[in-house]
Amino acid sequence: MDKFYEEAVKVPFGAKHLDAVLCVPTGSVTRSGVILTHGAGGDMNFCHLVSLAHSLASSGFLCLRFTCKGLNLVYRVRAYHAVWVSKCLSSALWFNMINLVIIASCNVSPQEYLKSLQRFTLKHIFVGGRSMGGRAAAALARQLSDAESEDAVQGLICLSFPLHPQGQTQAHQQRSADLRGLPEHMPVLFVSGSEDNMCDRVLLQRLVKEMKAQSEVFWLNGGNHGLRVPGRTEESILEDVNSRVITWMRKWAA
Repeated sequence: MDKFYEEAVKVPFGAKHLDAVLCVPTGSVTRSGVILTHGAGGDMNFCHLVSLAHSLASSGFLCLRFTCKGLNLVYRVRAYHAVWVSKCLSSALWFNMINLVIIASCNVSPQEYLKSLQRFTLKHIFVGGRSMGGRAAAALARQLSDAESEDAVQGLICLSFPLHPQGQTQAHQQRSADLRGLPEHMPVLFVSGSEDNMCDRVLLQRLVKEMKAQSEVFWLNGGNHGLRVPGRTEESILEDVNSRVITWMRKWAA
């Protein structure tokens, strides 16, 4: 039996819709979910996001990944907020979206349907993204924490966070503003390559020490911004990254 199944969904965003895919664990009670999005290039089907989403779902975490094309950060944050609002349409988080997936994916009896719904009373929602998607997730997390929402973000995952443009380390203060504004109770995981030319290692380590949030970094030795490492296969790298993210998730979703 497969450990998860996935379905395409549409998230309302103004007069348009955002394409998204929901990865749903099978056979276990699900209490935590993750929302992920891509960087400035590509889409939700970027191999790293797909691999992480599948690993999360296989480990019992509901995972939604979505596409938002555009290089404007404000626009990306608005899109992320639309996804966040869509998963809050009822008191049982993602209830409506999960209902649609269950209905669309299988012919179930009323008893099986009700049993499925009982599996998805989520208590924790984490947000995250790769590169620019991580910036959008951080901005959303800060906005929601500033609003002191009861339905707050549980934690933040930043894959290859672009602390500064290549060769412009002076921009790190501006790009880290949302991260510095996160509250003490917010856990943050950075996954960064030690040779990332858009995230100076010394600057990120300094930022982590200065942040109020409970932050930690998984350094991929030799990795660049794309998390590629000379002499290592992509499969082995993704196994390491996914394992670290899942271990962190289990710690903070308990």
